[in-house]
Amino acid sequence: MPPQQLPPLRALQAFEAVARTGSVMAAALEMGVSAGAVSQQVRKLEELLDLRLFERRGKGMELSTWGRLYHKELGTAFDRLRAAQQSLWRLRTESGLTVSCLSSVASKWLGTLLFDWQAAHAGARLRLVGAEREPDLQGGETDFRISYGEQSRHHAHHAELFTDWVVPACAPDLLASHTVRTPAELLDLPLIGIDWERVHRPPPNWADWARSAGMDGGGAVDSSLTFSLSSAAIDAALAGRGLVLAPIAMITGDLAERRLVLPFDHRLQLPQPYFLAWDRAALNKPFGREFQQWVMAAGRRQAGLSSGDIPLSRLKAGPGHRLASE
Repeated sequence: MPPQQLPPLRALQAFEAVARTGSVMAAALEMGVSAGAVSQQVRKLEELLDLRLFERRGKGMELSTWGRLYHKELGTAFDRLRAAQQSLWRLRTESGLTVSCLSSVASKWLGTLLFDWQAAHAGARLRLVGAEREPDLQGGETDFRISYGEQSRHHAHHAELFTDWVVPACAPDLLASHTVRTPAELLDLPLIGIDWERVHRPPPNWADWARSAGMDGGGAVDSSLTFSLSSAAIDAALAGRGLVLAPIAMITGDLAERRLVLPFDHRLQLPQPYFLAWDRAALNKPFGREFQQWVMAAGRRQAGLSSGDIPLSRLKAGPGHRLASE
């Protein structure tokens, strides 16, 4: 047999197991086959190598000189294979799930729902990472990614979660100190704008909202303060600094808790949907497939809330902000 040509892996495995355990029967139990099958593979290897690897003494077998030399090298290789297998098993079973989201999605949407996930999956371990840059899901460090729009092109496996809508929102105290009877009067309040990074198609702005609400001269409407992160703009509104044209998914919890209110429930749809992407290997991790299905269900629920198909009045306060019928 030419030195560059390897024998069949099954024959090598049988030889290594017999040499290590010292018994054909023990090797057969380890490999999950019959003792006859192990003996047949060992004989096949000896024929291919044209060497006697074992000295047969009655019912016993001892490594020959050639066998000891061969097993010294081959055993090291199989030890490394077993170590790689154990390392992979530990990573799969012990590392938990790592979920990357756009920062605002992590803090204002998914982060508020994870209490329900943990309550239903007590043994699950999950790490939530807020990041604007798309991760490499093939690199092994991130299992799932929630992002927006055309960024889905970066990932091999993805599905649409929901398309959000924006709506004017503010702290209750701001309305208490200002009389607002019409959408036009609403625009006299301090307006907080959101202007995402250029990798995303921009959300509707206050001029867009004014025109859609039937006001002429909508192009003259401008924000006194603009943030690149939705979460920062929403926090400013929570602090009573003004009125924000907020994505509904990012303020669902604040609306349920009455920290924010909607002076006029007139909504504009975002130009693109949010999506969930994943590494295929993540679905084989403990709770991986369950997490994927849970997030997809949360996305369908949010689609109903954001579009108005599910009234926001059905939201109950508390962790997870469940619907009144749940």
